[in-house]
Amino acid sequence: MTATTPATATGPALATAPALSRRANTGVWALQIVLALFFAIPSAGPKLVGHSSAAVSFDAIGFGDWFMYLVGGLELAGAVALVIPALSGVAALALIGVMGGAVVAQIAYLGAEFWYTPVVFAVLLAVVARARRADTARLVARVRGRG
Repeated sequence: MTATTPATATGPALATAPALSRRANTGVWALQIVLALFFAIPSAGPKLVGHSSAAVSFDAIGFGDWFMYLVGGLELAGAVALVIPALSGVAALALIGVMGGAVVAQIAYLGAEFWYTPVVFAVLLAVVARARRADTARLVARVRGRG
């Protein structure tokens, strides 16, 4: 019997991850830019300036202004990180978490009228996270001191 070792972020699994074609890479970059613009302007913007439409929603949830500013800050940070190559995969994963919270808030507190909107964005973010998984693995390896 021979012993096998699991693949690590710097091992064979990362080296054999298929590279995106030029067309696919361009498409993913376009998606990242569109998502970044969405999260920065119509999503984070109203929360960070305290617009009444955002404040009403967060008051209905019961967390108030501090949570509105926190979510707006997370969305803006995620939007910026989506267009930084080394951070784009991690940003997509983090924003999927934010969208998960948005689904829960929509269903539990806001009447579930538009519950599907954050789901659609989470799926688009999952496409980015999947396409940028090699970058995410390299970042994790670098943070752990192995890269």
